[in-house]
Amino acid sequence: MSTVLTFRELPYARESLATVLSTTGAIGDDGVVVTDATLFYPHGGGQPGDRGVFITADGRTLTVHDTRKGDNGQVHHLLDPNHGLEAGQSVTQQIDWARRHAHMRMHTALHLLSVIVPHGVTGGSIGADRGRLDFDLGEASFDKDELSERLNRLIADDYPVASEWISEAELDAHPELVKTMSVAPPRGAGEIRMVRIGDIDYQPCGGTHVASTAEIGAVQVASIKNRGARNRRFTLTWAETPGGGQ
Repeated sequence: MSTVLTFRELPYARESLATVLSTTGAIGDDGVVVTDATLFYPHGGGQPGDRGVFITADGRTLTVHDTRKGDNGQVHHLLDPNHGLEAGQSVTQQIDWARRHAHMRMHTALHLLSVIVPHGVTGGSIGADRGRLDFDLGEASFDKDELSERLNRLIADDYPVASEWISEAELDAHPELVKTMSVAPPRGAGEIRMVRIGDIDYQPCGGTHVASTAEIGAVQVASIKNRGARNRRFTLTWAETPGGGQ
């Protein structure tokens, strides 16, 4: 039985009930717990797996250290060994919301970066404090201060962010929608999840995002570094205020 990805339709939910399906998995760690549904995003697409806790019916709090994709559509929650959970038990799932929300903000910001740097994406990663995209730039060059200005204008314009589904055939008919050069959208289910930012961006993505760009907050392009003859790494961080915070 696969895990229902509750976070996909309810990215702002912080707590939810779930039922344990099994306590073993292909990862081979007896700390793995599979539930029938999950608020925890499993590591993928450059976005880290969620952390948080499971709270049992008898009041125990069990730390979820990481979340990974399992086989057959299951999601593996990585707990400490000897957690004592058994199939059929109910648990309350609570995600580390501050960390997840930072991932959502940064993920959406990176989509905007791909708008103003219109080149193929060769890699990327998302963190709570910083994120990066690698681009195949060729001979093109960019100024980080100018990019920061443009990014923050897009953020302030408060574009709505939403997801929808299209068929694999529709995506095949419009290959230009795929910006990543090294990673293809997951296939096999017949449908591809798309993320739309107003009328400025539309691309395949399985990650979590904020509901509007203004929610991202101010960012800055902290660095642009060479990663090979054509490859350049653009790193984003949260913009610092005069007081030293965000």
